[in-house]
Amino acid sequence: MDRDLDAFITSFHRHATSDPNARLVLGLDHDLGQLPDPGLEEGQRRIRSARDLLEQLDALDPATVSFDEALDMDLARLMLQRELHAESLTFNGRTTRQQQPRAGDEIGDGLFLLFANDPRPAPERLADITARLEATPAYLSALLDRLDTPVARWVEIEATKLRGLDTLLDTLTGWSEEVAYADHRRLLSARIEAEAAVSRYLEALEALPTTEVFHLDRGDAQRIIDLKAVDRSVEELHTMACTFLTETHEIIESLRQRLVIKHGLPADTSTEALQRHLAARHRVALPSGRMSDVLERYQRERARILEWIEERRLFPVFEGQDMRILCTPTFMEPSIPAGAMMSPPPFREGVRTSLVYLTLRPELLDEHTEISIPSMMIHEGIPGHHLQLATASRHPSTIRRHFEGMEHAEGWTTMLEDYMLDQGYMGELTDEARFCGKRDIARIGARVAIDLFFMTGDRSMLEVGVPCDLSSSDPFVAAGSLLEAVTGFVPPRIEAELNWYSQERGYPLSYLTGNQLVWQLKRELIEAQAGKLEGLELDRVFHRIFLESGNMPVTYLWRVFRHEGLLPEA
Repeated sequence: MDRDLDAFITSFHRHATSDPNARLVLGLDHDLGQLPDPGLEEGQRRIRSARDLLEQLDALDPATVSFDEALDMDLARLMLQRELHAESLTFNGRTTRQQQPRAGDEIGDGLFLLFANDPRPAPERLADITARLEATPAYLSALLDRLDTPVARWVEIEATKLRGLDTLLDTLTGWSEEVAYADHRRLLSARIEAEAAVSRYLEALEALPTTEVFHLDRGDAQRIIDLKAVDRSVEELHTMACTFLTETHEIIESLRQRLVIKHGLPADTSTEALQRHLAARHRVALPSGRMSDVLERYQRERARILEWIEERRLFPVFEGQDMRILCTPTFMEPSIPAGAMMSPPPFREGVRTSLVYLTLRPELLDEHTEISIPSMMIHEGIPGHHLQLATASRHPSTIRRHFEGMEHAEGWTTMLEDYMLDQGYMGELTDEARFCGKRDIARIGARVAIDLFFMTGDRSMLEVGVPCDLSSSDPFVAAGSLLEAVTGFVPPRIEAELNWYSQERGYPLSYLTGNQLVWQLKRELIEAQAGKLEGLELDRVFHRIFLESGNMPVTYLWRVFRHEGLLPEA
């Protein structure tokens, strides 16, 4: 490796791990008792650091490095440009830091990870938890100082998350008592002070003037899309969503017609009524009457999927990986509609372990049925996010272990939802599973429309050929009307979906863009390999290269497949 490139990577890694929560997520075990610096100056410091790194990168000679090193350089540049844009963009005349309170995430996520996904001895983890609780009052005070007319919806999300922290803190103090932590009294005292500080913070936060406006300048919206390495304009993405929803509706209608006959229902049974019928017919049994029965059902499905794909050798599943399936902590529920996965820390040695969260409440049971559970496990587990990100976490490139390619991740998993059905995983329930799956995956078309609307404020982005009431002046009500019409989601899931759409700009649209790009890449590979590599053998090669190349935008994967000699040069 070029010495200058090696020095750059060292500096890049130092920059990317300067935040204590980033260190925790990445699997580094030093200085974890700190909380992130919430001040405005921290944002400016990161901007200066990113600019310095870009200057270092521009001084490197790409002619002196290998194919993979050149690819890493481009990925590093993209990451730094993303951070610069995120830290510097303004709306309402202020930065995002000034308008987005994130204490619920920055306090709660770190505490939970220290408890649930840290292999160190309990006393070390509890010492860091105690230190974080002791740092909470100062952190909240500094966060309040940075806020200026925050977005009203984001204040509501913050309050809901922080008020849900008590169950997590109960768990932590109970764990401390159980293991006889030597500083248990100090932990209890820190908790009391932290909870008092949270109460004061929420009182002050909810007294601040707020704004309902969270839309961006259209140029900033397009810049976010460009920095996702998605080569599409706002208008082209909107057209993509319209086309996808139309085609998906046609498939759903064809399946509806077949299924009403199969199930002996009236011919005019609506899509919504059929979905309710299937949810009731395939409701998960609760022998004990507790939500833990649903978790156990997911565990059985996990084992069944793994056995099925190993028999067919469809995906390269390596030893030394594991997945824990948990109920979503209360403080995280506002942003996790049904399920989510926390990937293995890429810089932690040993078993690559993911956490799969499931939001389980009685009113959400229709989201967890005998038909939807297989789809959820395929998406979040193996061969989905867990396998993908556990594999990527072992990549030798430091840059790729830092990179987050949302359309890479979501394109892979949404592709799998169809692929596994095409391979016959659901057997006699294939039509039922595809109907529910298409009804559910229609969300990714709605997500593009709502993401574009939330970013630009252009209400016409919600007009995607779906009959629904878009007349409300409240953007969340109008967007929720579209999401409900497209998916039939229950109200709590709709609210949680919209919460994270509003805060994670450009992420919601990554599902459909990634899905379309992954299928396009697969089609081009099939065409290029006609008569040479076909059927399951081609699938296995595609899966292996996709997974083992590490994280990157899907558009960059074309370069990898060309380098492997599987696609013609552009």
